[in-house]
Amino acid sequence: MRSIAVIDYGMGNLRSVVNALQVVTEGRDQVLLTSDPAQVLAADHVVFPGQGAAGDCMRAIDDYGLREAIVTAARQQPFLGICMGLQVLIDHSEENQGTDCLGIYPGEVRYFGDSHRDRTGVKLKVPHMGWNRVVQTQSHPLWHSIDDGSRFYFVHSYYLEAADPELVAGQTDYGFNFTSAIAKDNLFALQCHPEKSAGTGLQLLQNFVNWDGKA
Repeated sequence: MRSIAVIDYGMGNLRSVVNALQVVTEGRDQVLLTSDPAQVLAADHVVFPGQGAAGDCMRAIDDYGLREAIVTAARQQPFLGICMGLQVLIDHSEENQGTDCLGIYPGEVRYFGDSHRDRTGVKLKVPHMGWNRVVQTQSHPLWHSIDDGSRFYFVHSYYLEAADPELVAGQTDYGFNFTSAIAKDNLFALQCHPEKSAGTGLQLLQNFVNWDGKA
């Protein structure tokens, strides 16, 4: 039986992630909601979810003693980041007057802005909330059986600006194209919430639990 560790650092609706993973594994795998670094590092697969502000997230990671385990897991195990679990993988976020993040990949997390507009000048709501399309910019096992341009559920006011274009696995249009998925080696991370994205999101989670961590 494989083990899937869902990292618990007190941020976000973790139960919905656990429930979705239990649905796709159908009891064949052990889904652990854990704040124990040893359990994270011992797991076959690691899921790093999260909601909230970047500053609060980074403080919670350190308060729980999870920083080293997250960085190590992101480099060696099949690893899935969700929402804030994508953003804090990067060097720095503009949120909370500037927040240094985990620095696993180069880039900046930026605010859409209070006057964010589409290409015709129509003002867009921030946070970006609801269903939107993800255009796949590179092939990947986690896109298996998911049509290019499929819709996922988003809730966020900040977006990733990746420094390395080869890191980008998906883009979404909200006034401009922003990075909505990244992939490198054993890691895949999304700005959207697959656990809230109906059948398409469950397919992605199914792909993740079957993934060996090789692109």
